[in-house]
Amino acid sequence: MAISKQDPIIIVGAGAFGLSTALHLSQSGYSNITVFEQDDEIPSIYSAANDLNKIIRAEYEDPFYTELTIEATEAWKTPLFQPYYHRVGFLHCVSGKAEPKAVDTLGRFRATAEAHPLLAKHVVPLNSREDIQDVSWQLTGPLPGWKGYFNRYDGYMHSADALRGVHRATQAQGVKFFLGKISGAVEAIVYDQTPDGKKTRGVRTKDGKVHAAALVIVAAGATAASLIPEIGQSVVAKSWSVAHVHLTDEETSALRGIPVVYARDLGFFFEPDPKTNLLKLCPMGAGFINTNKDTGVSIPPESRGASLDFLPEEDEAKLRELLRQTLPSLADRPFVKTSLCWFADTENSDFIVDYLPGTSDSVVVFSGDSGHSFKMFPIVGKWIVDLLASSTGQSNARWRWKTPKPKSGGDWGADVSWRIGHTTEFRDIKRAREHKL
Repeated sequence: MAISKQDPIIIVGAGAFGLSTALHLSQSGYSNITVFEQDDEIPSIYSAANDLNKIIRAEYEDPFYTELTIEATEAWKTPLFQPYYHRVGFLHCVSGKAEPKAVDTLGRFRATAEAHPLLAKHVVPLNSREDIQDVSWQLTGPLPGWKGYFNRYDGYMHSADALRGVHRATQAQGVKFFLGKISGAVEAIVYDQTPDGKKTRGVRTKDGKVHAAALVIVAAGATAASLIPEIGQSVVAKSWSVAHVHLTDEETSALRGIPVVYARDLGFFFEPDPKTNLLKLCPMGAGFINTNKDTGVSIPPESRGASLDFLPEEDEAKLRELLRQTLPSLADRPFVKTSLCWFADTENSDFIVDYLPGTSDSVVVFSGDSGHSFKMFPIVGKWIVDLLASSTGQSNARWRWKTPKPKSGGDWGADVSWRIGHTTEFRDIKRAREHKL
């Protein structure tokens, strides 16, 4: 179905995929775009990108994503995005006790960076504590057995601020927004039956109103399966832990400019945010899912509050060890603003950017961020523009809709090399006790 640039287009979700899509569609001349978001404001509390910061690391084991990230990095330098981009470098190591999977994965990332004609000149080998402290003198911990590399090309983005900036830009370009748990919350895609199956005529929000559209783009992140149940075997809601340490002004100043510090077997942290004095940390692991026993589909807990103000016991232990080895003066400090960050995960970490089969090309599924897409925020919306311009559908086989296969009951996503450990059900999480000074 060909969409004209005047036809009404609805985007469900104002996270990274939804906002980038609105930006690129409006920049490409589409003039009737409406975004629906169930939160009352943007950034949305339901968006995985509503966060202090996200890593931008160009080197992947897969050259396809390496080149996409390099393209995105150039886009981060453009006027709209450059205020949120920080090229502080990426210190990528394993500790002396890392399991072989972590060591091997690190080696493949390093090999990619050292072999790439653009990245190689930015790579510095790190074979000792002294090498690491030459890169970041603030890391005063023992760094036992740490080895890896430093890539000056990489860094991080301030993700929540980037969402705010693109929201403002799209509003200025005429994109309309419906926000809130009533008028902004889409409860169903509305279809008309056709000889070829069905075709959308819009969406219904929780206030009962039907909003007309010729095309509906579902960019609903971890909640996509609530609107498209058939995606639930291909995309699962998964989460990882997030924690912060609240620093003094002096501590924040002392850590200014540190690289992203990433121990593949423990976790990672960023330079502290000067506005809030918060230092963000995330543990490494395979993540958490929330499987409905009746449907077999993982979706986030119904209440956002259920994912806030706690850390899983194992994750807290990893983060405390990470700090003991790197910034020991912070190792026993309380963790604040702890949460689980829910995202849409595919089994092989590829995205889904395609029409929903049987809908006469009237519904697009844009999902499967898999915990690594925000670095591409400036360019992801272009992929939707390309899809709409194509007369043959999605040309990239890895991003096509794939017929869902029943889950085998194994460890979802365990074959993804950079994930360490085993996936845990939300109901089985052991919560860490409150840490006191």
